[in-house]
Amino acid sequence: MKIVVAHNRYREAQPSGENTIVDSEIAQLTAAGVEVLPFIRSSDEIPSMSKAAKALLPISPIWAPRAQHDLSRLLTEHRPDALHLHNPYPLLSPWVVRTAHRHGVPVVQTVHNYRQVCSSGIYFRDGVICQDCKGRALGVPAIKHRCYRDSAAQSALMATTLAVHRGTWRSVDRYIALTTAIADHLREYGIPDERIVVKPNAVPDPGRPAPLGDGFLYMARLSPEKGVDLLLDAWRRHPVGALGTLRMAGDGELRPLVEAAAAERPDVVYLGQLDRAGVRAAVEASAVVIAAAMWHDVLPTVIIEAMASGRPVLGTALGGIPYLVGADAPHEPAGTGPAEVASAVAGGGSPMPAGIGLGEAGWVVAPEPAALAAAL
Repeated sequence: MKIVVAHNRYREAQPSGENTIVDSEIAQLTAAGVEVLPFIRSSDEIPSMSKAAKALLPISPIWAPRAQHDLSRLLTEHRPDALHLHNPYPLLSPWVVRTAHRHGVPVVQTVHNYRQVCSSGIYFRDGVICQDCKGRALGVPAIKHRCYRDSAAQSALMATTLAVHRGTWRSVDRYIALTTAIADHLREYGIPDERIVVKPNAVPDPGRPAPLGDGFLYMARLSPEKGVDLLLDAWRRHPVGALGTLRMAGDGELRPLVEAAAAERPDVVYLGQLDRAGVRAAVEASAVVIAAAMWHDVLPTVIIEAMASGRPVLGTALGGIPYLVGADAPHEPAGTGPAEVASAVAGGGSPMPAGIGLGEAGWVVAPEPAALAAAL
């Protein structure tokens, strides 16, 4: 079997679980005997592009002519069985679906975000969850609020792209939804059930888990939707040292906040951006991994890595986090429920605060500072 894996890599300076998953899936498919033909572009290529190529960048999300030419040549030469698409923006464009179909090649797409509807892809704006563009023929609110790269012009282009390619997305032969919530999102978009398969992401088995370390680990892109402010606010509600150590890893626009917190408190340590070996070492050094998302984070890779390493997760009750942790709704402790049993087994002997959901692999809580502080 021959599979083309198509993906526009996010910038390497921006931590991306999606890049990690694509690399992992290519390795897994190859190990299973599948011939993988990578069709990969990277946003890191943009600064070194020629002036002519840069001049075409504004239309790339809609069409990307160079990518279509290169893909046509690849499909003609290798005649693959399918094309597996991940992220098409900005250098591939959803037009690759049309190009593949023109060559008689079926298309599968893994849905990592909400980009069929939302220009930013995350249903999050100005610090809160936002679905103002849902159900609209054109995402005018995205243009008004400059949702894509904080630019009205680029937001208009992306909103237009989503409108132009509504039919393109509905022509995809099979969708891989990472959770049941994403399957519901696709159904609302008009995709029939028979073209949706729920398959969570995976990471390579790291082997037998090391003994639990100590303290907490937060590892994510340092941006508002990932809950940096939420976590630091909750952490500051406890005296210095009362909770052990909070290790924070990653990079992004809110890095100065993390660096300031680490300078302010000795129980906060900033690890910077980590490579794969660094990620594993940080997970093994910790006892609990935190996923403090403020948006409906689809399937945080850090949670899969935590569970593979035998670490429980404390997460917000949004997106795919409850799905992964196995806590679909917060429990209201009544004295003898699973929360009390878990607390007693852990040595506490007293009930967990109300509103903390107990799952098979950790806990979930409302995305509010007081609730997260209590959960910590």
